[in-house]
Amino acid sequence: MAKRKLLILGILSPVLAAVFYIVVYDVLSGLSSNLEKDWLFRLTASAVSMTIPFFIVLAIAIRAGKRGSLPLSAKIGIAIAVLSLGLTLLPMRDGFARAKQIRNRQLHDVAAPDFATTDLRGNPIRLSQYKGKVVLINIWATWCEPCRNEMPKLDQFYRQKQPEGFVVLGMSDEGIETQMKFLSDVSVTYPLLLVNDQIPRLYREIAQYPALFLIDREGRLQPAPAPRQPFEQTASAVNALLAQRP
Repeated sequence: MAKRKLLILGILSPVLAAVFYIVVYDVLSGLSSNLEKDWLFRLTASAVSMTIPFFIVLAIAIRAGKRGSLPLSAKIGIAIAVLSLGLTLLPMRDGFARAKQIRNRQLHDVAAPDFATTDLRGNPIRLSQYKGKVVLINIWATWCEPCRNEMPKLDQFYRQKQPEGFVVLGMSDEGIETQMKFLSDVSVTYPLLLVNDQIPRLYREIAQYPALFLIDREGRLQPAPAPRQPFEQTASAVNALLAQRP
């Protein structure tokens, strides 16, 4: 009986690992008082929970092995359970990407990497052409619900502050047709840019959407609000930069 369990649990271990991750992450997120500060703990605990199915299979295998040699089917189950440990690499990769994004978002008084691309209408855009203005680069995606909710607020704020030297540049790595279809539902007046090979990695290494980069009038990166923070934080950070004169 135990040997049959090994095959069944081994086959199910990848699914169970994913279920453990989702459940633990959701529970910890629900209990969290600050999602931005404890994200590493939640991610680590969820990744560790993914190993539980493997250790269950391992415990059964050790007990069954003491009673005699294991059949091929049991060994296959154990092998699948071992391979399921590889799934923990996914949250680990996401963790590294998110840590890198946080580091980039918090850069202070560092020259913003220049880039050249086009907007959805084919107009050439270069970041350096906006020197002397406060620039907000909004990295977004059509599937991102927080992006959908934020973009109308950002567009209204852009139109209000544009006379003071405020520029918003939206950037998505999705195709023109996908973005244009999205704009039929959520229309904005600020330029939406296409991602090409000339876009520096700083603006492409994104784990959480929407992502913001703030650039002052001197063309230097300044700390930006974290993703999914209240829009008032973004407005406050922009107003502070607009108040600074070269």
